[in-house]
Amino acid sequence: MAGPKQLKIFYVALSAVVVIGAGALLVARGRSGTQAAVVAPAPVDTESFPGHVLGSDSAPVTIIEYADFECPACGQYAVLTEPDVRKRLVDSGRVRVIFHDFPLNIHRNTMAAHLAAQCAGDQGKFWQMHDQLYFNQSRWAYERRPAGTIRGLAAGIGLDLGQYDACVNSGKYLARLDQMRDESAARGVNETPTFDINGKRVSGHIPSFDEMRKLVDQAAAAARK
Repeated sequence: MAGPKQLKIFYVALSAVVVIGAGALLVARGRSGTQAAVVAPAPVDTESFPGHVLGSDSAPVTIIEYADFECPACGQYAVLTEPDVRKRLVDSGRVRVIFHDFPLNIHRNTMAAHLAAQCAGDQGKFWQMHDQLYFNQSRWAYERRPAGTIRGLAAGIGLDLGQYDACVNSGKYLARLDQMRDESAARGVNETPTFDINGKRVSGHIPSFDEMRKLVDQAAAAARK
């Protein structure tokens, strides 16, 4: 979870990114284990991308999760709470979940993970990669060069590795990830994970399934009024 000191570091780093520009971003990401792009990343539509969606568009309650793949608290939520949220709330049509990338600069390897998940999304397997990254967080989060381990996870979910490698090595989604990080900060998100449940914000701890279900029930009742 990102606390006040981490948030201060995050905003300092974010300001440096704005001043220095894209070139410094590619260098930093090379240190985190992804290969630097040989050419400038292809333009990606960042304005119309809401995040990765799970569940029905007609669900009465929407949960927007702002999360970082290297965040330990996010990993705990993904392992302990989210499986029940999906099975009992999403699959029943009550809830739609939107994952909003919030890769914090304080985490050395997180951009490599977020980029890998976005590239898996090109092959329709964002959520499978999402799960593998969180369930195996301890394997890649502390490595000096995590790209090989993360690529192994991509292979494990059956991705076309040629297509995956081309996407990752080109830095195709770096602009999108920067945009989503900036949007999260602009919305006042200052720690991970943070959840907006039909507009009601929950942060500062890892919600249990019972707590999440109660919040969903309250949001659904308010929506019916």
